[in-house]
Amino acid sequence: MKRKKTVLQQILSEKRKRTKEGGSMSGKDEFGTTKYVIYAEFEANGVVERPDVVGAIFGQTEGLLGDDLDLRELQKTGRIGRIRVEVHNKAGKTYGTITVPSSLDRVETAILAAALETIDRVGPAEARIKVLRIEDVRATKRKYIIERAKEILETLMEQEIPETQELTEEVKKAVRAKELIEYGPEKLPAGPHVPFSDSIIVVEGRADVLNLLKHGIKNAIAVEGTSIPETIIKLSKERIVTAFTDGDRGGELILKELLQVADVDYVARAPEGKEVEELTKKEIVKALRSKVPAEQVINEMFNKGKSFYDIVRERSEEGKESTRRIEPSTDSRTAQVSQKIERREERAETKPEPKTPAEKIVKPIETSRSPELEEFKEFIEKVKKNGVALLLDENKNVIEEIPVRELTTKLKERRDVYAVVFNGVITQRLIDIVSETNVRYIIGARKYNVVRRPVSLKLITFAE
Repeated sequence: MKRKKTVLQQILSEKRKRTKEGGSMSGKDEFGTTKYVIYAEFEANGVVERPDVVGAIFGQTEGLLGDDLDLRELQKTGRIGRIRVEVHNKAGKTYGTITVPSSLDRVETAILAAALETIDRVGPAEARIKVLRIEDVRATKRKYIIERAKEILETLMEQEIPETQELTEEVKKAVRAKELIEYGPEKLPAGPHVPFSDSIIVVEGRADVLNLLKHGIKNAIAVEGTSIPETIIKLSKERIVTAFTDGDRGGELILKELLQVADVDYVARAPEGKEVEELTKKEIVKALRSKVPAEQVINEMFNKGKSFYDIVRERSEEGKESTRRIEPSTDSRTAQVSQKIERREERAETKPEPKTPAEKIVKPIETSRSPELEEFKEFIEKVKKNGVALLLDENKNVIEEIPVRELTTKLKERRDVYAVVFNGVITQRLIDIVSETNVRYIIGARKYNVVRRPVSLKLITFAE
């Protein structure tokens, strides 16, 4: 019996403790797991305090809804949070609000809310409790999330985050700008292949060169204005030149000046009304394939007053037979190019220019047999018999005799070779390897697919 009293005393003690603390046995305020919040108001016909209201809630609902919905058990397991009560007295009566956070489902929460309205007394006074509403905390959070997400999205849109394609284009643009070089005393914008390419494309401005670079054409150079620079005039006498201008009035004026002061071989223009800098790769290729010999353009444009596009339209309408009558024959154009090469070689022999590292001029490959062939006759006969490669110094002494298959490897290692004699094919790869060394002569059986070489390097073939 004594033990039972002790247990009863403990229960009463805990009850008084909970009442003083505001109805929370564990002292926890777990709003993190709250799903719903019950809002209710009460009115008591007398003066009561907050502990009286909390005590009435626990006391009058005890055993009312069974063990599963007992408020004490629910608080112990954390399914009901701290019950908050606000009171104020007026004219001998007490008014206030009750807030009950719940992590139960909606049905159980509604039952619990209805149970609060069964309380009819608080302390010594009669009382009435009315549930105002049950708030879904998750719905409130969802509303907040939607509103906040809108604000974040607006901020992101204002910052103009670039698309993947824009990032890619930005990187490509930086790479193209790095490939761009400055050529000649006027520092003209040019592609990286201009110093050594046999043929060049003359365009109007820097943007045109960048657009051609974008589509893989690296032998373009810009005139940068309506006045043709001396560098362009000089290059036109040494290279095969294609004038590629815009399809507007400005492009026509630049073309006329180019044809008058420079040695232009072919003329190509952007489609009417378009600029070279805005052309697609397909349009660029089509325009360059439709280029017209400069002689025909000069004749039609200056003598007959026709525009370039009139000439192109006539060429497309007349067909192949008419084209043969108007255009110089293939042999005639080849002869013109050959004459241009011969004039270039004569100028190089009569007026040797100092070599500067900033301007590495490349001449077309000779088509005739070299007069130096006799100087290397002895070595040529030797490599024909033995099938080896000979590396010679400046005094034409044999430095090393190696198998032909080891030639490229040895040339990468040695820097004292003046001439190479071998019974094999001179290729562009071999020329590229020796271009950075002191090699001045390559003597081989024949050439294959050679498109460029340094000015200081002489190619000699002894068997065609």
